[in-house]
Amino acid sequence: MMDSRTVPTAADAADSAHADQPLAHAMRDGVEYTLLGTAHVSRASVAAVQSLIESGDYDAIAVELCDTRFRAMRDREAWRNLDLLKIIREGKAGMVAANLALSAYQRRLAEQFGIEPGAEMKAAADLAEQRGKPLWLIDREIATTLKRAYRSVRLRDRLGIFSGLIASVFERGEVAEEEIEKLKQGDMLQSAFSEFAQQSEPLYRSLIAERDTFMAARLREESAKQPLRRVLVIIGAGHLAGLERELAAQNDAPQAMLATLNAVPPAAQWPKLIGIGLLVAIFGAITYAFYARGVGFGTLALRDWILFTGIGAALGAAVGGGHILSVLTALVVGPLKPFRPFVPVGAVAAAVEMALRRPRIADFEALRDDVIDWHGWWRNRVSRTLLVFLFSNFGMMIGEWMAGIRILNRVL
Repeated sequence: MMDSRTVPTAADAADSAHADQPLAHAMRDGVEYTLLGTAHVSRASVAAVQSLIESGDYDAIAVELCDTRFRAMRDREAWRNLDLLKIIREGKAGMVAANLALSAYQRRLAEQFGIEPGAEMKAAADLAEQRGKPLWLIDREIATTLKRAYRSVRLRDRLGIFSGLIASVFERGEVAEEEIEKLKQGDMLQSAFSEFAQQSEPLYRSLIAERDTFMAARLREESAKQPLRRVLVIIGAGHLAGLERELAAQNDAPQAMLATLNAVPPAAQWPKLIGIGLLVAIFGAITYAFYARGVGFGTLALRDWILFTGIGAALGAAVGGGHILSVLTALVVGPLKPFRPFVPVGAVAAAVEMALRRPRIADFEALRDDVIDWHGWWRNRVSRTLLVFLFSNFGMMIGEWMAGIRILNRVL
């Protein structure tokens, strides 16, 4: 029979030295979990981590990190290995830009508090290595969390996610007091999207509740691999109650739960269907204009398509800081969308931008610091290429809708 209740233990005496930090103990499958709730911008949390590891006899140490965040934390030059062209080809430019925006938010916090966000996790990892203790990375991959959050909410909430990311880039003042309070509760993602995480239950579930479930399942999975007595678990204080509850309540096999929580819901088909429908309607209208209204009328409709889509894509590339030839490429390639439906104009413009202004080693090395300030996004060749990709596509989309409205008004 599994005992999953919270119990007092012999470690409680040692824990009294950390009374100012949220702390709990839970027993599950014969393993005692010491749960330390931390604030990601607190020197006290770093001290508590160090004190607990030095005073406790733990068989393993678990931290609220995924593999991607762990590598970024340990390797400050990880961006040097970024294959920018591959990222663009695989359609991952938006996700990389989102991670950069979150990184900018974290660096702002570091400037304000004088301590790097997540310093307590780094301290735990360093001490685990020094003492030869297994280090468990129990959080879900941040890319999976962001994708599940994005695809679980309505269009309005998606706009909220975008606005939160954009605000993290352009806002240069100190972090607001309410955001600081959330950081004291210990969750970076909830703080970055604070307003929308509160108002949207699906968004809160993806960013917070699902990760509580995921981390509990990861603890159970790792604990089953070897005989253990005590595990120290270091998590944001905002996850403490949820993780404790999940450790007590879970009954399903951890592997099955992890597979479900790692699955990314398929992208909604209606935006693509609307886009295809609009394209079919536009070219149906152009064809109708040629055959029913005459060559002159059809030529005007075709001209509208070329001008609006080409200029929209070109303006997007220009706003992204693209080279003049990248802008001209977007101008030419934009109207050709029907002949390259699976190759976005942004990919072509970004490829030209990379060829003309190939990112240097110095750009990759400075990327993490440059994106703190919004000017740096346009100064750094890596982030600027991402902006050319994103803004070219956005400009093309606006141009396509404007062309459609104009053409359909002419025909109807």
